[in-house]
Amino acid sequence: MPIPTAGDRVSVEGMGEEVEAQEFSRADRTRYREKVRRCLDVFARMLREARFDTDDPMTGLEVELNLVDELGDPALKSAEALAAIADPAFQTELGQFNIEINVPPAKLREGGLGVFEDVLRRSLNNAEDRSAEVGAHLVMIGILPTLAEGHMNIGTLSPNPRYKLLSEQILAARGEDISISIAGPGNVERLTTTSDSIVPEAACTSTQFHVQTSPDDFAEYWNASQAVASIQLALGANAPYLLGKRLWRETRIPLFEQATDTRSEELKAQGVRPRVWFGERWVNSVFDLFEENVRYFPALLPITDDEDPLAVLESGGTPLLSELRLHNGTIYRWNRPVYDIAGGVPHLRVENRVLAAGPTVADTVANAAFYFGLVRSLAENERPLWSQMSFSAAEENFHLAALQGIDAQVYWPGVGQVRATELVLRRLLPLAHEGLAAWGVEQDVADRLLGIIEQRCLTGINGAEWFVNRMGQLEDLDRYDALRRTLLDYRERMHTNEPVHTWD
Repeated sequence: MPIPTAGDRVSVEGMGEEVEAQEFSRADRTRYREKVRRCLDVFARMLREARFDTDDPMTGLEVELNLVDELGDPALKSAEALAAIADPAFQTELGQFNIEINVPPAKLREGGLGVFEDVLRRSLNNAEDRSAEVGAHLVMIGILPTLAEGHMNIGTLSPNPRYKLLSEQILAARGEDISISIAGPGNVERLTTTSDSIVPEAACTSTQFHVQTSPDDFAEYWNASQAVASIQLALGANAPYLLGKRLWRETRIPLFEQATDTRSEELKAQGVRPRVWFGERWVNSVFDLFEENVRYFPALLPITDDEDPLAVLESGGTPLLSELRLHNGTIYRWNRPVYDIAGGVPHLRVENRVLAAGPTVADTVANAAFYFGLVRSLAENERPLWSQMSFSAAEENFHLAALQGIDAQVYWPGVGQVRATELVLRRLLPLAHEGLAAWGVEQDVADRLLGIIEQRCLTGINGAEWFVNRMGQLEDLDRYDALRRTLLDYRERMHTNEPVHTWD
């Protein structure tokens, strides 16, 4: 199960590594729309004919990283860092201060969680050693807190033409500059700014989990992922500062929603759906999600290839469905459906895109264990959680958790309003243990990793809380001086790989 290898947010599913700068005509858009709909029809037939790999599912992991200099300021050196690292697992990202690592997929029953941890730690250590030689140090954090207004311009985009092309198309669809307005708790601090490119999106660095599933089970896994997204955010919040302001505990959420919004104010008022989207309903099939994409969203990158997907299918082959995949990749669901091909065989997976990067590899893999275990338990439960909970409640939980972080109170069926940490300790950790056992994860591995989640709940400390608390000790300093000092302290502790709840 190969994980997409470049620019997740730009999503090059179905398009090559390089996309040359170009303009699109009305005919291009008409042709693309027709091809996407043809792909959707073929996809529906493939689902009916059960043509997917459903045996022994794989899981995957991606982590986006920030680059900083010796002082903790952004290092605009992604090209130099990648050249020094010289490892194909590391790829370019949207900003010159970002790179991404794609960890090879693994089976949980074959020690996958341990493999993820070992590979990620070893790869990051090696990458840090090499990138440091060009003055770029790696940091796993949801938003680089030392970013300043001067970094929010098109000059900091990665040089790959596909990023510039996507930025141009989003701005053209919007018809005006991108507006960012985010208020922190109690409106004590507020950020209001504009951008003439999608560079603010580059500030959002995330961890992505992939879980392969059969077509029959996909809806259950996606619905479960949506239901627990708020809990993931509460426990894993790690992005409390943006452009010098203390905002949401997971500021990535509102920033990402606003930074890629193609709608004008008038279109918002008309109820046009945003491209960064929690969704609006529980689904019954993976087809529902792809069909919504085609029905609701115009093309951003109307690039077509010569494949006739129906002819390929009827000849016994596996169609690429390039246009459908590319279109899907420009609609940024927090839990995204993915159609992919490995070894000539198609498969489906849920891409969970909720969490920030970091703080440590240990925290990251603990988050993975919690997610993989919990969604399996919920997906296989005889009485689905989503039959007891409105979709709007799940979405409200999601944004509340992003705002409040580990102190968030959420709604949960059978419980009512409850602190997320209490819900995890009393109900969700046992379910996560059961799910990991069903995956075939060894008991000692599950105990160690879920123990990190348990202690995070008991101490009330995640990445965002640690950072805000440490900043509170430096209130006598200039805000950016305090951010630099705290970030350097964070980076040093990140390399110890001791979970964040143990940091002083």
